[in-house]
Amino acid sequence: MDVNAKNVFLVSLGCARNQVDSELMLGSLGAAGWEVVADPEDADAIVINTCSFIESAADESIEAILEMADHKAEGKCRKLVVTGCLPERYREQISTELPEVDAFLGTGAYADILKVIDEPIEKGMCLLPDPDLIRPQGGDSPRQLDAQTTMAYLKIAEGCSRHCTYCIIPKLRGKQKSRQPADILAEAGTLAAAGIKEIVLVAQDTTYYGQDIAVYGLDGLLAALADAHPELWIRFLYGHPESIQPEVLSTVAHFANLCPYFDIPIQHASDGILKQMGRHYTADDLLDLFDRIRRTVPGVALRTTVITGFPGETDTDFDQLVDFVRRVRFDHLGVFTYSDSADLPSHRLSGHVSSQTARDRQDRLMALQLDISRENNHRFLETEVAVLVEENPETGVYIGRTMLQAPEVDGLTILHADNIERGTIVRARITDTLEYDLIGKVS
Repeated sequence: MDVNAKNVFLVSLGCARNQVDSELMLGSLGAAGWEVVADPEDADAIVINTCSFIESAADESIEAILEMADHKAEGKCRKLVVTGCLPERYREQISTELPEVDAFLGTGAYADILKVIDEPIEKGMCLLPDPDLIRPQGGDSPRQLDAQTTMAYLKIAEGCSRHCTYCIIPKLRGKQKSRQPADILAEAGTLAAAGIKEIVLVAQDTTYYGQDIAVYGLDGLLAALADAHPELWIRFLYGHPESIQPEVLSTVAHFANLCPYFDIPIQHASDGILKQMGRHYTADDLLDLFDRIRRTVPGVALRTTVITGFPGETDTDFDQLVDFVRRVRFDHLGVFTYSDSADLPSHRLSGHVSSQTARDRQDRLMALQLDISRENNHRFLETEVAVLVEENPETGVYIGRTMLQAPEVDGLTILHADNIERGTIVRARITDTLEYDLIGKVS
């Protein structure tokens, strides 16, 4: 065995913010001479960047750890490191429950990845600094992207200062810490120079950007990015109904390269359940917000996520949510079932709903949304749209997205054409529509 070999394999789980953290760790390792490999069997070190936001995510993280542990037991891997939200949530107890792991790094310890992998360490060590002390990413942090990607997430803030009763994120990531605009603009320039065609701004509460550091808000950041990079598509995800400002709407409407796409998770539409969730708005507030967005931004796409089975959710509460979805007719909708845990304030609420009821309600909403999406998509038939081409799975067939389709969470646009280069933005005529996807031909 070559003790000087420096090949690393990384598993990134969870949200887009986690993906950025993974790319930053790989960038740090790459700058120190580590080579990223595509097969864990070839790795001298394996890193699993975990998620524990909900129970299923924690289970997935543990399964990935145990799977990668086999490579350490039977292969060439000499060091197995677990990072991110799982060790942050379960702290030192995780070290005794997963003895296969050499080191655990919490969300405030990503910068220590090189030291942990490169240097001798005590088996089972845990680095768990206070997430509130996390310094926002600078503008010159090395970052390693997938060589095939045409889009990149750009994290504009860390943490969250809200206190939703079902959410563990403030505990795992600390309070909101917005990045400096100059650092964000510098990173956007680096991504553009690397050939990225779409930048997706992310944070836990993206529309709260800047309000904690007395700089301009999301509207100013969007305008600065759009003006500096007119060749890029720019969108943002994870807005919040309480923090989105009217200026954001008018800014998106003003710049042609800002995607007319608003992702604003509402979580529910029953006033009683929203109050129990710690969300400080009503269904009427939401209806007014979505109406203003549609009036201000022509042709906008609306996306949201909701939770079924929250403690105390009655049939009446759920019917109110169904009626709300039917009335607003979102272009994209994600539905999660409530995930309970003893360390959540919502755990102490009365009226817990059975998991079966939560899943049944989830199924009902998704069936409703499928019909809505099919009908919404039909309006694109025989229209011409711009498509960012991302894949070429077979001769004459390309897969991409329009400005109204976010990566990974929405439908796709399937194109029939010849000789299109990946990363190209083309004009296409939509010839057919499906429940979630569009089909077209290059104009």
